[in-house]
Amino acid sequence: MEFRVDRRSGVATYLQLVTQVKQALRMGVLEPGDRLPTAREVVAATAINPNTVLKAYRELEREGLVEPRPGAGTFVRRSLSRPETAADAPLGLALAAWMTRAREAGLDRDDVTALVTAVADTCFTPSGP
Repeated sequence: MEFRVDRRSGVATYLQLVTQVKQALRMGVLEPGDRLPTAREVVAATAINPNTVLKAYRELEREGLVEPRPGAGTFVRRSLSRPETAADAPLGLALAAWMTRAREAGLDRDDVTALVTAVADTCFTPSGP
């Protein structure tokens, strides 16, 4: 797993790491038993403070998603994936087709993210559809 850090996003770096691990767990990229990169490996790849990585891993541990094994690393305890969220599941294929149409219509990644977030906020609120 490779982490990407967006220093301009306004989102705390440790939360970006937590979010990326959770996304990897949801998409089945990480599965129970997999080892996360060491703090040293993440620091070398992203040039962030080691304490930031450790804070992210502690948060994931607090949520019961990973467990540290002294001398061995940090390992995934449980998955968040569901068959319906797989990229090749019907919903994933439909979303990929929609993304292609959005790109062809001239939307960039930020436009698509804003649109998806707005629609999700509407659909997943208690007063939503």
